[in-house]
Amino acid sequence: MNKEDYFIKQFSKNKIIGDDGAVIGKYVYSQDAFFENVHFKKEWMSLKQIAYKSMIVNISDAIVMNAIPKYALLSVAIPKTYSNEDLKELAKGFKKAAMQFDIEIIGGDTISNEKLDISITIVSKTNKPVYRNGIKKNDLVCFTGTLGESKRDLNRLFNNEKVSNKSKFIKPKLKQDFFYEIAPLINAAMDISDGLFFDLEKLSQQSKVGFEFFYEIDEFRGTSGEEYEILFAFDEKNKNKIEEIAKKHKVKLNIFAKAKKGKYETKAKKHHF
Repeated sequence: MNKEDYFIKQFSKNKIIGDDGAVIGKYVYSQDAFFENVHFKKEWMSLKQIAYKSMIVNISDAIVMNAIPKYALLSVAIPKTYSNEDLKELAKGFKKAAMQFDIEIIGGDTISNEKLDISITIVSKTNKPVYRNGIKKNDLVCFTGTLGESKRDLNRLFNNEKVSNKSKFIKPKLKQDFFYEIAPLINAAMDISDGLFFDLEKLSQQSKVGFEFFYEIDEFRGTSGEEYEILFAFDEKNKNKIEEIAKKHKVKLNIFAKAKKGKYETKAKKHHF
């Protein structure tokens, strides 16, 4: 067990913990940290791109719980060396994401720091949340889009190579319209942030099921983090309807496994601390 899992387990008696966000009544609260030299290097992205991505990755958590983001609280640790122009660029990124998803930034905190660290809380509203623990035996398991681009581009950045501004690693592409339409037809969901294999482990733990793969997925794609594609499970009777919705929204579906009795664990090396 890595240290992240061990630390989270210290609060395991709290049944609210374990999903992409915490559901309290009709509200969902999700929080993400986006720290310099942990999640990004300043040489890789502009300040506007950094702020935008820090919002988007958190909004992704709200979407896969079938919640509509409403408000954001920003905590930003700002290096003393930043100029007023730097601060404007940061603000532009936060405001761009907020405007795109009709979110109101309602407050937070700012402090001085040696590096840029961002923590964001998104407050969302839902009438029927989608959890990770709803998978049933024989459910089909699917992910959207393609996997591997983020890991490929991260490797390029580590090698001091340039990547496109349209890369998913720089600018995640969310599929909110598609997800909100399929939400009534699925049993569980989460976004692929740590990597498909690692996120499948989380679904396995929460739903207490294993997975039978229909075909092999190589380790490179299976461990590519920060893809922000949607991973979800559904009853086979809803397959045709979900495929119709995917076609309507031009979303690629990859039905790659079926839920079975047991548990799923990957042998791939985890990249968390």
